[in-house]
Amino acid sequence: MQKNENSFSKYATKSKEAIRLREEPKDIRLDFARDADRILHTLTYTRYIDKTQVYSDITNDHISKRMTHVQFVSKTSRTIARALGLNEDLCEAISLGHDVGHTPFGHNGEYILNDISKKVLFKSFAHNLNSVRVLKDLENFGKGCNLTLQVLDGIMCHSGELVMSKYTPVKKDITTFLQEYDLCMQDENNIKKLRPMTLEGCVVRISDIIGYIGKDIEDAQELGKINTKQIPENITKKLGTTNAQIMNNIIMDVIKNSFNKPYIEMSPDIFKAVVDLKRFNMENIYKKSVTEEQLNLYKKIFNNLYGVYIDALEKKDYKNDIYLFFNNMCDEYKNNTKIEQIAIDFISGMTDRYIELQYNKYILKNKINYKK
Repeated sequence: MQKNENSFSKYATKSKEAIRLREEPKDIRLDFARDADRILHTLTYTRYIDKTQVYSDITNDHISKRMTHVQFVSKTSRTIARALGLNEDLCEAISLGHDVGHTPFGHNGEYILNDISKKVLFKSFAHNLNSVRVLKDLENFGKGCNLTLQVLDGIMCHSGELVMSKYTPVKKDITTFLQEYDLCMQDENNIKKLRPMTLEGCVVRISDIIGYIGKDIEDAQELGKINTKQIPENITKKLGTTNAQIMNNIIMDVIKNSFNKPYIEMSPDIFKAVVDLKRFNMENIYKKSVTEEQLNLYKKIFNNLYGVYIDALEKKDYKNDIYLFFNNMCDEYKNNTKIEQIAIDFISGMTDRYIELQYNKYILKNKINYKK
């Protein structure tokens, strides 16, 4: 495995460069491969299976869940990494972990929980930051997975919502990473300034876009929300109309324009087509993916359950289901975490199905209604 790294590009991140937040004994696996395994075995990775990608509350089994998207990103990033001579293990680890911090009901749930977090903790909630928190501080009963800095940084900086024509890595150490993390917690607008510390992190960031921009179109088409004939011709001529065509055309362009270079780049034509397609998706898919009635229901679910859990923690109501989460955590988490953060941690980790079950159990049956 180590000999294989000798064939890497001079711009690749090698396993000997791996930095762990806490030192630990080595085993037969290289560090980034070990991180991928650790993420794969987490409880939050398992819960990808029932978390929203774009559409919630649907019965069509052919529509993507968060798990589908993560696999697209992982495969895309490893394909690009292999072609460019980069570290596939690092790309895989970042890809597998990049969305574990997503809430139920996708980005809509994220925005609602961000509002709650700002009010009660005076800090931002964003899925990329929460992915870092989950893997660094919550998994393994509150002890974290002790992942490498390169993987955690790639996860924090992965956001494919921020499209750029060129991605150049920025050197960092543990102190720099933690400072960026704290600044983003203070103000989520700082997320827009984040840049990965490795070329592999840059690959995952562009792979995140590739992993959703065409698949979301196919999902919308499957549900009868759009017709691909609606997509402007200047986009389809460059990218195609199916997810396979769109992914292949962007991937090949990225490889062609990034080979043997210290950055990841798209050609001007493909970059413009991607930006235009993302804008098309925003207007025709994302803004219409949830009705006002659904959004109001999601707000009611999140706010009311948050109130239920805070009451249970304050009153030490051990019969409440939040104690199924809390009692399994280590003493350090129990003793040093504010109850507001505990409630947010519990809610953010839920699947769509589980949060609906909790809402039925605690709100609908008891006719509780906390202030929004």
